Amino acid sequence: MDQAPYHLDQIRRDAVLEAIQEVCEQRGWSLLAAHVRSNHAHTVMQAEVPPERVMNDFKAYARRRLNRLRLDAPDRKPWARHGSTRFLWKPEHISAAIQYVLEGAG
Repeated sequence: MDQAPYHLDQIRRDAVLEAIQEVCEQRGWSLLAAHVRSNHAHTVMQAEVPPERVMNDFKAYARRRLNRLRLDAPDRKPWARHGSTRFLWKPEHISAAIQYVLEGAG
């Protein structure tokens, strides 16, 4: 790790959430739930692309939006190189994930 952990304050969390909503709208993806926390984000999505593509697009859009705010140095990296992605196949798993993101993720 070559930089200190990135902290998302309320301004940054709002910007990241707006970026997630924007990419979903532009790509035609269904955002079922989202919660941006101080050091990461949780989403539940429906998209016809691999989850890594969704995650990478979220990171790219959020990074651009954060850069436009000019709150950090231009070389500041807000994201880790990868993240967690999971497929949810059953309606009860989707419901549980939505509930966790909206109510149980802190």
